[in-house]
Amino acid sequence: MKNFIFRDGDKMPALGLGTWKSSPGEVYNVIREALKIGYRHIDCASFYGNESEIGRALIDTLNSGDGIKREDLWVTSKLWNNAHLKDDVRPALERTLKDLQLDYLDLYLIHWPIALKPEIQFPSSIKDFLSLDDAPTVLTWQAMEACVKDKLIKHIGVSNFSIKKIKELFDSCEVRPEVNQIELHPFHQQTEMLEFCSKEGVVLTAYSPLGSPDRSAEFKDPGEPSLLANPTIVEIADAMGLSSAQVLIRWAIQRGTSVIPKSVNAARLQQNFDAATISLSVEDMGKIATLEEKERLITGKFWDAPELGYSMDTLWDE
Repeated sequence: MKNFIFRDGDKMPALGLGTWKSSPGEVYNVIREALKIGYRHIDCASFYGNESEIGRALIDTLNSGDGIKREDLWVTSKLWNNAHLKDDVRPALERTLKDLQLDYLDLYLIHWPIALKPEIQFPSSIKDFLSLDDAPTVLTWQAMEACVKDKLIKHIGVSNFSIKKIKELFDSCEVRPEVNQIELHPFHQQTEMLEFCSKEGVVLTAYSPLGSPDRSAEFKDPGEPSLLANPTIVEIADAMGLSSAQVLIRWAIQRGTSVIPKSVNAARLQQNFDAATISLSVEDMGKIATLEEKERLITGKFWDAPELGYSMDTLWDE
């Protein structure tokens, strides 16, 4: 398994298990099975609503006698948008640690560069947002840095941040962001971001690497293209005796990113894990490069609040 090595020598496996949309009632068994298969990188978030069940699976595995130790695992979680005020960051982190039954996180990310009022889980009107003047990202980041100093987190980073927003943190931080987790797949290859992160020593993690076809309608546009059914991907997969998902996962790893596909099916968990050991040819990588459409499947349109400075232009800075 390829690893990304951080400045302190810590290693994050390139292939992890995503848990967005893994429902309470099924995610316990998914985590237990994934750890048996060999996954050691688990990607979580408070917003996913399943961290307490993931925590039970983690602690049961660690206590099972299977030989897996806490230091063998890389567990990531994310700060939700309603905890961006400086005094709310640590309590949110402590809730996540309690739910996951862990003493520390390997990585904690700011989930979105969007601030909501503390009592709001998801906005229904402009009144549910805080402006960036009310909750400056730099102050949120300082609270994250304090949690690193207190050894509650080993590494910190961001998610859904543009190059511009990462540079702004570079200009003000003590601890530089070490990871940016973004939507990344052949329809939205984010080459400029990849080049920037490689140059700056930031690990780029690809979420929705398979196109996230099972996400709910509120996060979906009708008629969007299918990655798994794309003729080029299917052709490469058939020629190699692989699944389309394996080709997409390997493409992400081979480009130099980490990747966190989600599955709740034991056979597909194994297939996805096996993708870390295959290799795509230069020719196949070239074919996939031609699929770029700059097609963002998670548009972020649900954060559109231009009166407070949040719009598609300011969110992605493109």
